Amino acid sequence: MSDQGTGQHPAAIRVLLADDEHLIRGALAALLALEDDLSIVAEAASGPEALAMARAHRPDVAVLDLQMPGADGVRVAVALRDSLPTCRTMIVTSHGRPGHLKRALAAGVRGFVPKTASAEQLAEIIRTVHRGSRYVDPELAADAISAGDSPLSAREAELLELAADGAPIAEIAEQASLTQGTVRNYLSAAAAKLGAENRHTAARMARERGWI
Repeated sequence: MSDQGTGQHPAAIRVLLADDEHLIRGALAALLALEDDLSIVAEAASGPEALAMARAHRPDVAVLDLQMPGADGVRVAVALRDSLPTCRTMIVTSHGRPGHLKRALAAGVRGFVPKTASAEQLAEIIRTVHRGSRYVDPELAADAISAGDSPLSAREAELLELAADGAPIAEIAEQASLTQGTVRNYLSAAAAKLGAENRHTAARMARERGWI
């Protein structure tokens, strides 16, 4: 079947954009669509919507905001790794802490990019990720190395981050889709590993060390 007349590059990389900030997502979609070899096949404003759109449109690359309602970018990447292994994932974030990078790499994410990147840089990184290579922002990589290894599991780090702003257990449980008892157990284990008296102190210590 010919692509002539469609205006689309015959081997265009199919891209999903997920970001809950509509203005940023819309601007990015418009700029990336100017690239002949990129095709924006779907957009999403939340973690669950990103998953649904990815399963419906089967993109080659999913560009995921780290912090989205319903499920963050890393949790979406984990779900896509299991349900749509042909889709490569990359995280775009304005909160590039070392702990986020380590969680993302453990989840199989191929790109980790700050939101300060230009559309041209992002387009090139999408191509890099699509080829099967990895791209990590050099400054974020250096920060992650200097932060040292975290004793926290990925789930403990995720829940500590949710607790960092003082959210109650019930709210954390709802956001993480876990029971309140399970959340308490994870947070208690995290606090014990860090030698902290409670989850709030543990979250502060982990954040200071770049683990969340």
